[in-house]
Amino acid sequence: MKSVFIVFNQANTERVEYMLDELGISGFTLFEQVQGRGTKTGEPRRGTHTWPEMNSAVMVVVEDDRVDELLQTVRKLDNRNKTVGVRAFVWNIERMV
Repeated sequence: MKSVFIVFNQANTERVEYMLDELGISGFTLFEQVQGRGTKTGEPRRGTHTWPEMNSAVMVVVEDDRVDELLQTVRKLDNRNKTVGVRAFVWNIERMV
């Protein structure tokens, strides 16, 4: 099992949920009001007067063989608008209850 943590501009919330629905991934945890800045070209997302945009994030747990398809779909979403941005990070799940 793998955990995929997807961070995205809040403008992409509906697109991310639609993406998960289309992939048949029903379970996720949503984190709203996530602050941060991309490592390469990202502008800060702080919810302030200077940096008003905010990010959100979802975490899903999927079978190992689903990860590549999910990452490809995230990449397609990111390519739609590079300035809005979406990133995905994958971790191993050692145990689960």
